[in-house]
Amino acid sequence: MAKFKKEGSKETPAISTASLPDIVFMLLFFFMVSTTMREVDLKIQNKLPSASQVTKLEKKSLVSTIYVGEPKAAFQKNFGTEPVVQLNDQISKVDAVGNFIAAERESRKEEDRNKMTVSLKVQDKTKMGIITNIKQELRKAQALKLNYSVRKTAK
Repeated sequence: MAKFKKEGSKETPAISTASLPDIVFMLLFFFMVSTTMREVDLKIQNKLPSASQVTKLEKKSLVSTIYVGEPKAAFQKNFGTEPVVQLNDQISKVDAVGNFIAAERESRKEEDRNKMTVSLKVQDKTKMGIITNIKQELRKAQALKLNYSVRKTAK
């Protein structure tokens, strides 16, 4: 019968790190492709009102957002403390909403233009006067699908 010897002097081999750079680059490319950057730099305060029943939008690519609220402290010298409208990265007047909607429609595919939804992200303590004016401009621009963005509250 054969005897098996245990050699105590053997060490475990070192772990090979040859594939480590490949794994790191795969992860890097994955996060670069899957991450979206914030498209709009907010110049207004935007604490949304809360709601208990919330429905998510189906296709976010068909949503154009209009922000309404008081300007941040850095912009209050130029725009005051009254609520203003922000379209993309610019603080604008309510009259510019129609041109904004027209430009947003032109940037969409032709088959998606009639499915476009306008989302209003309005600061929670904003008076309804400016919202009514925006809604009138949206009616003139034939943008009749409207969404109000809110925070979901715990039940």
